[in-house]
Formats: sequence, structure tokens, C-alpha cells
Amino acid sequence: GGIVEVNAAPGLRMHISPSFGKGRDVGKAVIDHMYPGGGNGRIPVIAVTGTNGKTTTVRLAAHLLKAQGLRVGMTNTDGVYVNGRQTDSGDCSGPRSARNVLMHPDVDAAVLETARGGLLREGLAFDQCEVAIVTNMGGGDHLGLNYITTLEDLSVLKRVIVLNVAPTGTAVLNAADPAVAAMAPHCPGRVTFFAQDGEHPVIATHRAQGKRVVFVQRGHIVCAEAGFEKRLPLSQVPLTRGGQIGFQVENVMASVGAAWAVGVPWDAIQRGLTSFISDVHGVPGRFNVFDYRGATVIADYGHNPDAIAALVAATEAMPAGRRSVVISGAGDRRDEDIRAQTQILGASFDEVLLYQDACQRGRADGEVLGLLRDGLKGARRTRHVQEIHGEFIAIDTALESLDKGDLCLILIDQVDEALAHIQQRVAAARPAAPARRTRKKAAS
Repeated sequence: GGIVEVNAAPGLRMHISPSFGKGRDVGKAVIDHMYPGGGNGRIPVIAVTGTNGKTTTVRLAAHLLKAQGLRVGMTNTDGVYVNGRQTDSGDCSGPRSARNVLMHPDVDAAVLETARGGLLREGLAFDQCEVAIVTNMGGGDHLGLNYITTLEDLSVLKRVIVLNVAPTGTAVLNAADPAVAAMAPHCPGRVTFFAQDGEHPVIATHRAQGKRVVFVQRGHIVCAEAGFEKRLPLSQVPLTRGGQIGFQVENVMASVGAAWAVGVPWDAIQRGLTSFISDVHGVPGRFNVFDYRGATVIADYGHNPDAIAALVAATEAMPAGRRSVVISGAGDRRDEDIRAQTQILGASFDEVLLYQDACQRGRADGEVLGLLRDGLKGARRTRHVQEIHGEFIAIDTALESLDKGDLCLILIDQVDEALAHIQQRVAAARPAAPARRTRKKAAS
């Protein structure tokens, strides 16, 4: 015999349902040929949701998979990335961007930020995932929007990724967050719990049952299951600053739990944790630390009370003289959520600079500033409050007032633009390098 035709896109219906004779399942034969040995053609899919920490967890989990040698597709609120190259920018945490990654021919594994908005609009881009991570729920965010009015409503929405874990897959859940821990019974596969406290009742019970847990003990992240235990030193995880930044420790535990679930070797996990750097390139707008004329400047995109509380806890672990903070508020949040942010900051910062966002999201001019100012009434520590129109003007004002040893937390709105502006100011403040002197050759 010989080949009489090569068809790149053959029609199968004539073979499956012929006009005469017996139908043949040629589709199965094609797939069996493409994926021999019983493979199903699927790639590992890690979906990440929660209130805070999603983007950092996505980026770190993708980095750990890359350390294994996989070509990783990643979506988050910063863009779409395929094998380290950015292919789209902006908020790409919805199903459309996820589908672009899943259809890309060069992707061996996908890590997908799965945010509230995309879930409400279109649901999921996949039928099932190998790993679902829920970082935390806390007090929630975006409450009052799209008929999601309570934390319970938001939890029901975000546990959708847990419901769609494959039977052979894993949900990685925050044991210390009751709303997240309560999602465990809804997972069709296994559950890995994580929490900083290894004695937390949920962690202790799960571990006693021989199931997977991730926790912190004596400066190490401990990954335990039945008789197995792996310890990863926090001193070798730059993202956590030696374990000082609690919310980053939680993001690391979630990412490690996911990498463990998809079979990343431990040496690759350790390499990935050591090489992941929390700078404006690795995790833009997520606790980026700068030195400005001897003062510590931290830029972060925190924008809800839980994020602010976590940032305050992290900055309080850092020595400083005078502490200042630059903050605005998203106009589409509830009044009480906007006030709560400055209530938290007022107990820890000496000076607060309020600025008005470029987009007020439906609020009247000055309304958000008024709510932020209300939150500072009766503040325990804040003694000086300043209102400024314009994000960059507020940043410049804060930087100009810094002395050596001070600390300034800047809660940015326009992430890329604000970070570029801060980097420019930091670079301009560095002392010029001394000119190199050249020695004249002696006359011969």
C-alpha cells in the first residue's frame, strides 16, 4: 500500500457515523497515537485564588515549576507570561487570558491567577485543575459589588476552583483561615493544609491522619506527610527576609505545597526558593524595598484592611526612626473598608500622606480622602496628616521629608508607573561614583 492523501485537518464524522457500514472511533486512534502509554494530553494546571497574596503565589509557583525545567505559562494581574516572556499586559487574571495560555503550544504547565471578577463573568477556563490554591479570605474584598455582599458569598464564589480539582489532584488551603479551611470537604481530590503554626488544630489533626501539611518550625518551612518530613530553611528564602515577613512566608508555604503536589523534586524547589527575588522585576508592587539616602522605602499594592494589617506587621519588624505612609483608597470599596485602612495605619505610623487616585471609581471628588481622614480620628500614633492630589506628587513629598533611618511605606495605585518613578528618584539620590583616574605614561 501507499499514502494517497495527507489531510492536516481531517473530518471524522464520515468515519464515526458512515452512511453505510460500521462506524469506527478514529478520534481515539488519533489521540492514542499522539499520547502513547495511556497519557491524556493534559498539562499540570495550578489555579490560585484568595483575597491577598494571589499574584506573588502565582509568580513563585511558576518559578518553582520553571526550576524543574518546565516551560510555564502564567497569568496574573500584571499580564500573561509564557516561558518567561510577557505576551500581554494589564489585569489578566480572568478566563480569557487563561485560555490563551492553555492553548499555547509551548506551555508544559500553567499557573493561573483566578480572580473574583473573571469567575463572575465567565467562570473557569478549564474543566479541572491539578492544584487549587486558596491563599486566604480574611475579611474579604470587593464586598458590595456584583451582589457579593458577605464573606460567605465570596467564599462560595472562590471555592469554585476547589470544586474543580481533579480526583487525582490537590487543594492547598490556608488552615489558619476558617473560611478557607471550610472548603476542604468540597475538594474531590486530596487536601494539603498550610499555616505558620504547626500546632494549629487543623494542621495537627490533618498531620495525625497522615495527610500533607506545611508549617513553620524553628526557622524552617516543614513539609510533612505520614512518616515523611522535609525542612526548608527560611534563611535561604529571600522573599521572606529570613522569615520576618509573615505574609510572604504564607505565600511561600502555599507555593511549596503546590509544587509538592505536582511532583517538583525537592532540590528544584530549594533552588527556586533561593533564586526568587522580591524586586520590581520578580514581584512588582509586592513589598519592593528600596534604600533612599539611608531611609527604607517600601512600595506595595496593598488595598484592603487585611493587606494593610499584614504590611503593618511586616514593617514593625523592621527598625526605623520616624515612620510615614502614603495611601489612597479604591472608590468602589465600602465606606467601612476604606476607613478601616487608615484606622490600622494610624496606630503604627507617625505621618500619613493621603492622596487622591486618578480614577475615583464612581466617588465624588474628595469623597475617598474624607473617608480616609475619618479613619484617622483618634489615631494612637499619627500626629501629622497631609492631603495631596496626585500620586507622584505624594510620593515626591514623602521622599523629600525622609531622613537617614526613617521608614516610608508607599501604597501605590498605578503600579508600573509608580515603581518607575520611585526607581528614578532612588537612582537620582545615589551619590555619583568617583571618576576613575588614569595614569599618564612616562615619556620614553
